[in-house]
Amino acid sequence: MCGIVGVVGDRQAVDFIVQGLRRLEYRGYDSAGIAALDPGDAEISVCKTAGRIDNLAARLAKQHIVGAAGIGHTRWATHGPATETNAHPHVGQGGEVVLVHNGVIENYAKLKETLIARGYEFATETDSEVIAHLLEECRRRRLANAKPQAAPTDQQLIDIVQDALVQLRGTYGLAILFKQRPDLIVAARLGSPLVVGVADDVHYLASDASPLAGFTDKIVYLADHQIALLKADSLQVRHRDHGAIEHSVEVIEIDASDVDLGDYEHYMLKEIFEQPQSIENTMRGRLSLDDATAVFGGLNLSPQELRGVDRILLTACGTSWHAALVGEYIIEEMARIPVEVEYASELRYRNPPTPRRTLVFGITQSGETADTLAALREMKRKGHPTLAICNVVGSTIAQEADGGIYLHAGPEIGVASTKAYTSQLAVMAMLGLYFGRLTHLSFDQGYRIIESLQKLPAAVEKALESNDTARKIAEKYQSATNFLYLGRHFNFPTALEGALKLKEISYIHAEGYPAAELKHGPIALVDEQTPSVFIMPRGVVYDKVMSNLEEIKARSGPVIAIASEDDDQVAKIADDVIRIPMVDEFLQPIVSIIPLQLLAYHIAQLRGCDVDKPRNLAKSVTVE
Repeated sequence: MCGIVGVVGDRQAVDFIVQGLRRLEYRGYDSAGIAALDPGDAEISVCKTAGRIDNLAARLAKQHIVGAAGIGHTRWATHGPATETNAHPHVGQGGEVVLVHNGVIENYAKLKETLIARGYEFATETDSEVIAHLLEECRRRRLANAKPQAAPTDQQLIDIVQDALVQLRGTYGLAILFKQRPDLIVAARLGSPLVVGVADDVHYLASDASPLAGFTDKIVYLADHQIALLKADSLQVRHRDHGAIEHSVEVIEIDASDVDLGDYEHYMLKEIFEQPQSIENTMRGRLSLDDATAVFGGLNLSPQELRGVDRILLTACGTSWHAALVGEYIIEEMARIPVEVEYASELRYRNPPTPRRTLVFGITQSGETADTLAALREMKRKGHPTLAICNVVGSTIAQEADGGIYLHAGPEIGVASTKAYTSQLAVMAMLGLYFGRLTHLSFDQGYRIIESLQKLPAAVEKALESNDTARKIAEKYQSATNFLYLGRHFNFPTALEGALKLKEISYIHAEGYPAAELKHGPIALVDEQTPSVFIMPRGVVYDKVMSNLEEIKARSGPVIAIASEDDDQVAKIADDVIRIPMVDEFLQPIVSIIPLQLLAYHIAQLRGCDVDKPRNLAKSVTVE
């Protein structure tokens, strides 16, 4: 949630910041703003608006701002509504300091009360303005005996920022400008991601690497309790407890084309069609035909340690939780190891009995999901080994887990996850193979599973041929107000994920259920205006699901079937059919979700919804 962009050393700072903020739109926001500082300016220039970045760009066209150092922000409202006044940046009283902030300050009310008593006036309802005034208070105290025109030194700025940070309780990613020091940006992090981009005579700051694509491929990941001083030609990083530290510069593989739309109308559609390649990237180098198993380099646990695992706990939120459900089916089927799936938001507050030899996986696209991070920390405190499955290198969860698996799906810009989800499912399949080969799967069984996985990208490519059919069905049902999604066995989680996709981007109410549960309540919702989407490729429960479909048709409910390409029986009963290629049952959730992603996309587009930036949602949920 929210996005930060900054740059120092470029007199066209504003142009970069606006472009960077556009690349962070996927994080979710409802207002935007920018601040710039130039050595020749008497004041810090600030421009902010409610609404989209287009509104900010239009205002900037009239309010000409030049600066060699600048910071920008997209806000997702938490404290106070989405108004221009509450938008970031926030200026400290007196105009000497300005900042943008991601995160939540839990003790802001007490701090605000104290600052008001000291004469500070507040213009907004945000918790973030408290930090701006607090920094000004700390600045005044630190520089009380300094000459009025003397610019604070680097050390004085660090001391000022640290004086403020120790008073904050909560999370923050901060980018700060001081009027007297137009040559630098101060950044600080605790629980909200920040990365620094390193280039010749310029340094960049952002919430993640996507704004930096095309500008630099050299990245420094800031960790919690670190403060960074960014200048055009240098970068200093300090830790709260350890002072100055040596920062490591990592080279990332991110290209501008990865974060640009290309010929697609929306990022979501682009990412749907990227799935054959993203799944292949996820599996690359991780399948060994010689040993008939999967290979993971970052688990940091020996095969002997993993063989001793008695139970696996998968924890996640949202779409990643659906991937965990599929993982439960696959791992229990292949490895015969009990698997438990927990909502991270519930696990962090529960105290479930967890056997000693339990391995915990946190599944998250962003690696920053607050609830998943808290759940992993709790499991870690209890002595359980924790592993991360995530897509973002250098993310908080990736750093804090004992080991993990990167998806390598590439940047996912659309808020509604598509390619990250199918890459998570591919990882679940490979984990099932890996643990299965550690326990009871034979060489031949493992070999056959690998052969099926190797054919998966081609099967997904073929499933994408359903795009035109999905569009026609979307035209037929775009005005529906309720949908039911129904599946069984491996495809019950697919029903949940298909319903979630429709809810997220079209704002149509949809529910996913195990098909057999129809008669236990949901069938009361069936009428002529409520389409039921059946996920029913051929498999062991096919006949059972067909019976459930008949129950819907007997009550005049319209039916959309996701069925195998050679299934002639279902076409005689269902109103509409989307055909998908045959794959092994454990891979059906990957192939069957493709037409459901397309169906949701086309319905949302036909309804005029903002597909990539659905209302009230954020890509990276970094607050509880």
